[in-house]
Amino acid sequence: MTLLLFYNCFITLCLCVFVIILVKNLFDLKPLPRAEVNSETQPRISILVPARNEAANISRCALSLLRQDYANFEVIVLNDNSDDGTDEVLEGLQQLHPHLKVIAGTPLPDGWLGKCWACKQLADASTGEYLLFTDADTMHEPASIKRALAAMQTSKADLLSIITDQEMKTVWERLVIPLIHFSVLCYLPVKLIWTNKSPLFAFANGQFLFFNREMYKKIGGHEAVRTAMVEDVWFVKAVKAAGGTVKIYDGIDAVRCRMYRSLKDVWQGFSKNIFAGLGYNVLAIAVLCIFSFAVYVLPSIFVLISLYRFLAGAAQLTPDFFWFPLLQLFIAAVLRVLIAKRFRLPVAESLLHPLSMLMFIGIALNSVRWIASGKGSLWKGRRYNFSNAATTTEKIQP
Repeated sequence: MTLLLFYNCFITLCLCVFVIILVKNLFDLKPLPRAEVNSETQPRISILVPARNEAANISRCALSLLRQDYANFEVIVLNDNSDDGTDEVLEGLQQLHPHLKVIAGTPLPDGWLGKCWACKQLADASTGEYLLFTDADTMHEPASIKRALAAMQTSKADLLSIITDQEMKTVWERLVIPLIHFSVLCYLPVKLIWTNKSPLFAFANGQFLFFNREMYKKIGGHEAVRTAMVEDVWFVKAVKAAGGTVKIYDGIDAVRCRMYRSLKDVWQGFSKNIFAGLGYNVLAIAVLCIFSFAVYVLPSIFVLISLYRFLAGAAQLTPDFFWFPLLQLFIAAVLRVLIAKRFRLPVAESLLHPLSMLMFIGIALNSVRWIASGKGSLWKGRRYNFSNAATTTEKIQP
């Protein structure tokens, strides 16, 4: 067996394993149930929304939360020192909906991420037995909170999260955002998130983190993850370490989200998370980039070169350089299509998976560059560098 043939067999085998993991995940990841909450014992739910420069989103989000089909809840929005008119939008909403509670965020202290500091202040101001932390760019169906509570009570979870429906309008969103679903569903057996206590099996969606307040306090709340860029994943690890249970559901019919609106937002948003999500481990991100290039990008290069040489009459289409790589591209496209069909993602971009992975690799390298340069990760006009013990936070102009 030649080295190239061995390489192709290995890549094809990896993709086949990913197919098995994905199919199992699609069966294991159940839709958020529509069970009813006991009307006689409706615990108080605090819905908590951190908002920094969210003038374009906060009205839609807050109104969807205020219209929840549930009797005992409060909605609290924290304006995190916004300078884009978010405060004016919130003032207008309060005039129309006096029961909406708006608080002004205090200055960001050193050693804290902006979102974590905002969420800590929200939790301190809340009164509910259950806490829902949700992002300002989400929109919730009227029964979403009631359904989440019923699911939490039925499953006896201490932390519940959902996969939300993603709104994507620009080509950059459509190319990159589906890779979130791809990375989780093709690499991580999701059932192990709630059946295995190992912190290796950890995933949650920061757009919807629903806590039992007792567990939230037990793990130290947001102070325990104050420097974690991917605080949702670290929360899962903390809950597991405390002996709690985490549950993940498919909630695309309950909550929608518009994460990013431009190439700049996509680039910065993913750059702040990738290196941090790997614990700032250079070896891990190097292996991830090399593996992603070899499995998803290199096969397309082989196919294009083979076709060019074949059409020029210089070579035949061989298994090593054409048929195996073509099969690999086909399997990768099937993976993307299966995910797209289940989670209402764009199908056409599934055929551009190699391009999506090239963008992912570029973003991953940029996330390393931000930290290696000493500048830190940039998000919402603030730079953070929590890659070592000497954590710093620098506020800059957006």
